[in-house]
Amino acid sequence: MNYKRYSLLALAVCTSLSINARETNKLIDTNDIERLVVTGSRMQESLDEVPASVSIIDNKTITQDLLTSPELQTMLALHVPGMGAANTGTNTNSGQTLRGRNALVMIDGVPQSTPLRNGKLGIRSLDPSVIERIEVIKGATSIYGNGAAGGIINYITKTASSKKALSGRVAISSNFSAVKLEDSFGRRIESAIDGTLGKFDYVISVVSDENGVIRDADGDILGLTYGLSNFKSDNFFTKFNYYLDDLRSLQFSYNYFEGQQRNDLIAVEGNVNTGIKSHAIENTNNIDLPGDPQGPRGNHNVKLQYRDMEIFNNTDFTADAYWQKIENVFFYHEKFKDESLGFTGGQSMITSDKTGLRLNFNTTFDLDNLETTLIYGIDILNDTTAQPLVDGRMWTPEMDMDNIAGYLQAKLIFTENWVVKAGIRQESIEIDVDDYSTLMICKPGKNCTVPVAVSGGTLKYDATTYNLGLRYSNNELFSPFISYSEGFDIANIGSLLRNAKFAKLDMLDTEAAIVKNSEIGFSSDYENAHFEVAAFYSTNNYGGNMIEDIATGTYRLARVPQKIWGYEAALNLTLNDDLDVGISYSWSEGKNKESNTYLDGGSINPPKITAYANYQASENLHLAINYLGVQSRNRFQAINGKYSGRTAPVSSYNVVNASASYQVNNAIKLSLGIENLFNNDYFSHIAQSHTFSGWNVKGKGRSANVGLAYSF
Repeated sequence: MNYKRYSLLALAVCTSLSINARETNKLIDTNDIERLVVTGSRMQESLDEVPASVSIIDNKTITQDLLTSPELQTMLALHVPGMGAANTGTNTNSGQTLRGRNALVMIDGVPQSTPLRNGKLGIRSLDPSVIERIEVIKGATSIYGNGAAGGIINYITKTASSKKALSGRVAISSNFSAVKLEDSFGRRIESAIDGTLGKFDYVISVVSDENGVIRDADGDILGLTYGLSNFKSDNFFTKFNYYLDDLRSLQFSYNYFEGQQRNDLIAVEGNVNTGIKSHAIENTNNIDLPGDPQGPRGNHNVKLQYRDMEIFNNTDFTADAYWQKIENVFFYHEKFKDESLGFTGGQSMITSDKTGLRLNFNTTFDLDNLETTLIYGIDILNDTTAQPLVDGRMWTPEMDMDNIAGYLQAKLIFTENWVVKAGIRQESIEIDVDDYSTLMICKPGKNCTVPVAVSGGTLKYDATTYNLGLRYSNNELFSPFISYSEGFDIANIGSLLRNAKFAKLDMLDTEAAIVKNSEIGFSSDYENAHFEVAAFYSTNNYGGNMIEDIATGTYRLARVPQKIWGYEAALNLTLNDDLDVGISYSWSEGKNKESNTYLDGGSINPPKITAYANYQASENLHLAINYLGVQSRNRFQAINGKYSGRTAPVSSYNVVNASASYQVNNAIKLSLGIENLFNNDYFSHIAQSHTFSGWNVKGKGRSANVGLAYSF
């Protein structure tokens, strides 16, 4: 079947609403909103009724972190237990996993990840200044289908916050290296307006962010692989709401994000085994450097939504139609050389074009004094993804996927104490691949791969996944939960296709995996303290890790069962009206179930400790500090004195960030942020565990960000 025509029709006729009707918003104060979640069940519900681990990063926290850095990967690492630490100074989340697996990244429910060929760039797909809150659902889930093996990261964008016809904010800031100033100055400009005009409200935001060179603790320029030195990004965001009446509303939103690394620097490649760090130097001899700028050339997100809170008796209906298009350019590499065609190297890029429709019904009723909610509907998606080279050669062929799924989720509340949630999702997927030929890859010092002509065809998948959870919600001191959930995962099929060794598509091992996640935990509230802890066990029946072909240096998917397990704990304390603090700890481990060997650093992140303190020093002065501690992990032995792939040992390191803001008056605010306050000299766990040339880049040295904001 071709579901694209249904999605295109939906884009033409559907329009949207805001996540909450205006009348509902009037009844909910800020503290209540912070305890609500919408991502996990496609309905607004209290966190106290969710039998799963959920992390929410609210707007206050996002705004505070922006005083230091706009890197979303770092925000997630600091505030989400179970999320691995990030590579600072880069635009990728490669090596940063959620409980050892890949997460599906979304903007208002619109997928940003490219699971058919996962390039791991989806986390940085918009500017954080347009985000109202971030909801992170941990563990495999059938709610949103393919790509959510580790969970969901949903960026929920801002809606109008003012009842005035016009209000706004303009902010300017400059970031620079506090170790060596030369060429490091950058600038950031934010401008946003919003307002309400009768039944209509709007938000419009434009952000332009440009870095200078980014330096490590020694003052050297960071390496260029996925780098942010001289990186310029632009974000345009708009959202319009029209309220037909108290129950029905329409919404249109559009977000555009692009970011390019444009510099004239020369990469000095090193790796873990040589002991030489990867960095960059000035191009003093005016060498003509090959390649196009790295980064997303343009990420378009269009969403149209219609909501009727009473489409029929006790039923809330939402229709979402969306379109997403992205083109992500990677770094230049000599492995793409083909002297017979005159190529000395090349650059790949992932292109993805998604069109989708989601119809969701939410019906509530009482059944013999049993409070019951049914969430049911249908998802339709067409996703066309490929990985060509910039010069026109094709590395991963175009994959044209049609996906239709139906689902039913039930939520039952017994005697106002026990919450039971159960659900089922039926997935049907067809992926069309035309005839293609694999690309010759020639890594220095390795044999070249031999191109293979592959006859195309259609891959078909059908799967049924389930979830079941139970929570006791009527005791603040002890609210336990237990859950089981499944996720359907087509394991990075683009990597399988580009490394094909067979002449026919149906000879490839493209079997999908079912990821099963079991979890138990509890939350506790006592006076001004909130504590939560969870333990999980996750299995994947068909694997998905990349392993190296020693002869050619290329990588392929390992099709073996896996198990991952771990636990997380977090404590937040409000000590008084002016001071709140918190601490969290995350630990996970994973093994190949057949060989009983450990999973490498591409999946398993080392143990992580985070802590924070927010202090209102005076009526106008606010201070904040946060800490990230990554512990060691050493599970593999060197072979002939060298590590390969993602198996190198990780040593512990610590990073402290601090910020201060001063409210001069009602309109003007001054701010200062310091990243890596103590100028710790370290390699991230990703840089340490990954042995690839150019990956062992040090973390950012001490960096400062000075800003001024004016609100009206």
